Amino acid sequence: MKRRTFLTLGAGTIGGLYLNGCANLDAILAGQKEPFKISLAQWSLHRRLSGQQEPKLDNLDFAKETRGFGIEAVEYVNQFFMDKAKDKKYLAEMKKRAKDNGVKSLLIMCDNEGNLGDPKAGQRTQAVENHYKWVEAAKFLGCHSIRVNARSTGTYEQQMKLAADGLSRLSEFAADYKINVIVENHGGLSSNGAWLADVIKKVGLPNCGTLPDFGNFPPETDRYEAVRMLMPYAKAVSAKSHDFDEEGNETKIDYCRMMNIVLSAGYHGYVGIEYEGKRLCENDGVRATKRLLEKIRTQRMKS
Repeated sequence: MKRRTFLTLGAGTIGGLYLNGCANLDAILAGQKEPFKISLAQWSLHRRLSGQQEPKLDNLDFAKETRGFGIEAVEYVNQFFMDKAKDKKYLAEMKKRAKDNGVKSLLIMCDNEGNLGDPKAGQRTQAVENHYKWVEAAKFLGCHSIRVNARSTGTYEQQMKLAADGLSRLSEFAADYKINVIVENHGGLSSNGAWLADVIKKVGLPNCGTLPDFGNFPPETDRYEAVRMLMPYAKAVSAKSHDFDEEGNETKIDYCRMMNIVLSAGYHGYVGIEYEGKRLCENDGVRATKRLLEKIRTQRMKS
C-alpha cells in the first residue's frame, strides 16, 4: 500500500511495544520524519454543526474552522450535507473552501443510507446503490475513501456473508473511481475485531478496508486487541476521545498504547480526531485531543 511503510520489527519486539505503552515509542519512531499526520473528523463538532452548541457552524465553513485549529486535513460526515451529494455547485464550493484554506479532504463518513448487509436482497442492493452518489462526491472532493457501516442481522456467519456481499459490490463500483470503501467498528458485529477482519478478508478487494476507531467497542471487548486485528486493513484511523486528566491523557483510552499498535502495524497516514466528550466544549475537546496526539508524535523522536 502506498500509505504504509512496514517496519522491520520482530514479533517479540512488536509485542513489547504493544504492551509497554509509550515507553518504547522511540523504537517505533526511529528514523521516521513524520510517523503520522493529524486530521479532524467532522463529528468532533457535530453539536455546533447541528446548532446544539454555540457558536453554530455551517458545513461550508468546516474547512476554515479546521485550519483554525492548525489542522490541515478533514474527514466529512454526510449527515451535515445529506441532500448535497449530487449538488455539484455546493460540492464545488466545499472543494474551493478547502483549497483556499490549505486543507486536504480525506474521506466522507456515510450513514443513513441503508444496511449493506441487509438480509433482504432488494434492500441490500438498494443500500449499495444509495452509496454510489457518495463515491462520486468523494471523488469530486478529492477524497480517498468513503466510510460505510456493515450492519446486518442473522447468525455470525450469515452476517459475515451478507456484509461481504454488499461491501464487495460497492467496492467494485468504487474501484472505477479509485475510491476506497472502508468499514468502521460502529456497533453490532462490526465492533468485533475478528468478525470485521474476516469480512474484509472475505471481500478480498484492495480498495476495501477498515477505519479502526479507538472507541465504539462494548465494555467486555479488549479494544486494544480489536484495533490490532483491524490495523492490517486500515486506510484511516479514528482517534476517539471523551475526556482528559490533569496531565492531558485521555481518561478511557491509553493513547500511547493505542498509537503503538497503529504505528507497529506500519501505518503512517492520517489519524483523525473524533472528540465525543461533554465536559469540555467541542473546540476545547479538539484542542486537547490534538495536544495529546502531538505529544505522542514528538515524544523521544529521533531525527
